[in-house]
Amino acid sequence: MPDVLHLRGPVRVDADEVRPQAWVLDGRLTYERPTSPGADVQVLDGWVLPGLVDAHCHVGLAAGGAVDRATAETQALTDRDAGTLLLRDAGSPADTRWVDGRDDLPRIVRAGRHIARTRRYIKDFAVEIEPGTLVDEVCHQAGRGDGWVKIVGDWIDRDLGDLAPCWPADVLAEAVAAAHAAGARVTAHCFAEDSLPDLLAAGIDGIEHGTGFTGATIEQAAAQGVAVVPTLVNIETFPALAAAGDARFPTWAAHMRALHARRHRTVRDLHEAGVPLFVGTDAGGTLPHGLVPTEVGLLVDAGLPPATVVGAASWDARRWLGHEGLVEGAPADLLVLDADPLRDPSTLARPRAVVLRGRPVVAH
Repeated sequence: MPDVLHLRGPVRVDADEVRPQAWVLDGRLTYERPTSPGADVQVLDGWVLPGLVDAHCHVGLAAGGAVDRATAETQALTDRDAGTLLLRDAGSPADTRWVDGRDDLPRIVRAGRHIARTRRYIKDFAVEIEPGTLVDEVCHQAGRGDGWVKIVGDWIDRDLGDLAPCWPADVLAEAVAAAHAAGARVTAHCFAEDSLPDLLAAGIDGIEHGTGFTGATIEQAAAQGVAVVPTLVNIETFPALAAAGDARFPTWAAHMRALHARRHRTVRDLHEAGVPLFVGTDAGGTLPHGLVPTEVGLLVDAGLPPATVVGAASWDARRWLGHEGLVEGAPADLLVLDADPLRDPSTLARPRAVVLRGRPVVAH
C-alpha cells in the first residue's frame, strides 16, 4: 500500500461543494498537502465521491434464509466492488458481526432480525411472534442491532386474500416507544396503504418500500420527518409476483399491480412533499447485491433530480446513518469516477477506483 494517495479530483463533497483535490494519509482524508519527503505516493485521477450507501439490504440472507459465512462474504464483496461501502442491513437471520473485523469489507449498520407476525412473512427470514410479545422482541432486537429495529408492518393475510396490517395500533405505539427508550430507531416493511396510519401514529422512524403512500400519509410522513427507502428495484418484481399469485389470491395480485403502476408517481409525491428519501435495493433475499447504481437510475427515471438521488445514495445517506462523508480527517471510504455523477449518474456503475479505509481495493 502506498504511503499517500493523491486524489487529484475534483472532489465532490456534496451537491454544493466541490474541492479541487485531496489526499489520503494513514487511512484518513485530508485537504492539506502532506509533507512527507520520499513518501510513496499513488495518484488517482477522476471525480471523487463519498462511498455509496445501500440503505436497505440483507447480508447473510438468501431466498432460503440464512447463508453460510462464505456466501455472506461474497455478498459483501459484491457490494464493495460496486462502490457500496456502507450498508444498512434491514434484517438478517445470520450473525454478521465477524464482518466488523474485516478491513476489506463494507461497514454495516444492522437492524437485528426482521420481526414478523406468525405465518405472515417469508419463511425462515424473520422471528415470528404474536402481538403480545412484540414489545419484548423489539427490545431484544434493539440489543442485536446497531441502533435500528425492523418490523414487518404488513403482508398478505391469506384469509382476507390481500395485504393487511400485522399489528394492533396500541401495540405498535408501545413497541416503538420501547425501541426509542432503548436508543434504537424503528423502520417497517410496508407495501399497503392501510398499515401506514398506525405506523406513523406510533412514531415510526422509517418506512421501507412505501408503495402505499398517498396524500394524507405523505403529508404526515413529511411533517414527522419519517425517512422512506423506496427500493424501486424490488418493486419492479411486483408484476411477476402478481402473475404467480393470480389463481389463489386475485385481489392481492390486482393490488400489487396497482401499487407497481403508480410507483413513480408515489416517489415523486414523496420527494415533492419533502420526505427524506434514501437509496436501498433489498438485496440479499431474492435480489443480488451490488445494485445501488441500478436503483439510482430507476429513481432518476422516476423523475427525481440527480443531485437528490446521488445524495440519497452517498453523502445524505451517510449523514442519516451517522457516518462521515468527505470531511477533513474522516475515514477514506470513497469512489473515483470518470465523470461528475450529478451530470451523469450512470458513471456510478463504472467506478475507476474504490478506496475503503484508505486502501484502494478496486482499480480499473
